[in-house]
Amino acid sequence: MSAAEGPLVVGVDSSTQSTKALVVDAATGRVVATGQAPHTVSSGAGRESDPHQWWDALCEALRQCGEAAHEAAAVSVGGQQHGLVTLDERGEPVRPALLWNDVRSAPQARRLTEELGGAKFWAERTGSVPAASFTVTKWAWLAEHEPEAARATKAVRLPHDYLTERLTGQGTTDRGDASGTGWWASGTEAYDDEILAHVGLDPALLPRVVRPGEVAGTVRDSHDLPFSKGTLVAPGTGDNAAAALGLGLRPGMPVMSLGTSGTVYAVSQRRPADPSGTVAGFADARGDWLPLACTLNCTLAVDRVATLLGLDREAVEPGTAVTLLPFLDGERTPNLPNASGLLHGLRHDTTAGQLLQAAYDGAVHSLLGALDLVLDQDADPSAPLLLIGGGARGRAWQQTVLRLSGRPVQVPEAKELVALGAAAQAAGVLTGEDPAAVARRWNTSAGPVLDSVERDEETLARIAGVLSDAAPLLERPTDTH
Repeated sequence: MSAAEGPLVVGVDSSTQSTKALVVDAATGRVVATGQAPHTVSSGAGRESDPHQWWDALCEALRQCGEAAHEAAAVSVGGQQHGLVTLDERGEPVRPALLWNDVRSAPQARRLTEELGGAKFWAERTGSVPAASFTVTKWAWLAEHEPEAARATKAVRLPHDYLTERLTGQGTTDRGDASGTGWWASGTEAYDDEILAHVGLDPALLPRVVRPGEVAGTVRDSHDLPFSKGTLVAPGTGDNAAAALGLGLRPGMPVMSLGTSGTVYAVSQRRPADPSGTVAGFADARGDWLPLACTLNCTLAVDRVATLLGLDREAVEPGTAVTLLPFLDGERTPNLPNASGLLHGLRHDTTAGQLLQAAYDGAVHSLLGALDLVLDQDADPSAPLLLIGGGARGRAWQQTVLRLSGRPVQVPEAKELVALGAAAQAAGVLTGEDPAAVARRWNTSAGPVLDSVERDEETLARIAGVLSDAAPLLERPTDTH
């Protein structure tokens, strides 16, 4: 390993399916070591993971980083949002964590919205209207369906909180991840006693919300990671807020992230509150806001369609009038938790490649439909759309986003933006810098810009029409067994 110009920091991305760790030179942003290890998600009606797997994966990822991880002066964890981690009095999981894409709590989401003043109340109080993804609905589901597990719970954490606590021994979270729970009030930036009382959750079970730039703790003695005792631990944050840090976002810069889920978001200095529920009014990890819309079905759903058709994911063909709504896991944007995939317009001459292109179109349509709501009215409509995530380098994804957005598209060359954002946050607690400024100094958003093309209004209108006409089918509960 060549000598680093500055102190080394570690950024972690604990995502749905794996944990990645980067060791980064805080002075230059150069990645000096990497590691990655998988974890599993249950199939069937729910989506659950054993938190122990996240810790084991973190240990393995850091082991792969070698001596560089041991030399790090600070560490930060970015993690999948919304997951409900329930711990007993010994800090052990009471049951597997309920993940963000577990939509079994859709009935609880509807009920909570109705019982506490409707969508407008929730949007104004928490910034967001509860959806099945949100932690508050998962707690309500647990209390209803597994009351013994709820009674046995002595601490409630989010996925990134769980890993940070294993490092420091202290229960902490940050405003970015807390804002996705449904029980953190965005106006007062504190836990909401009324909502917590309504769902029967004692606020004493929740972690302390660490301020941006504050040190969450230090690595404790009793651990099996290659960190020196006393290594600083930054607050960490949710994956989208970490990616926003990793890009060094300024207000109004639009982002589309193509991963297992798809998201569109932008940093805003205005506190968002969308009573339609399309936009989640999240906080960012710095002190601003991160209005965001999320779809459950993105790269995983399109890849599944490609597999069913026996095609490579890039084997798309143009010229289709077929519409495919790839809502394979229910959907969050639009809010259709009981939906399944829907195909319309199939003809004798429809090719497999055209069907695959229709799956891409359906996924991107959902994201673009929310983009205008995410951006402030004074945002530049000609600004490049930053395309990130696992799908961003796929030509079929790039061309679909270009054609349906009508915007130029920029694809940052930097990989692992969630882990890079966590590393920038770790660097910030060392130097006192704004972590977004750290990322800009690292030039993380640099990458080729694809020129805009004329927007395909015909395809957008066709998909919107099918979505509207099929509403009764998409809202009907589907037997998943």
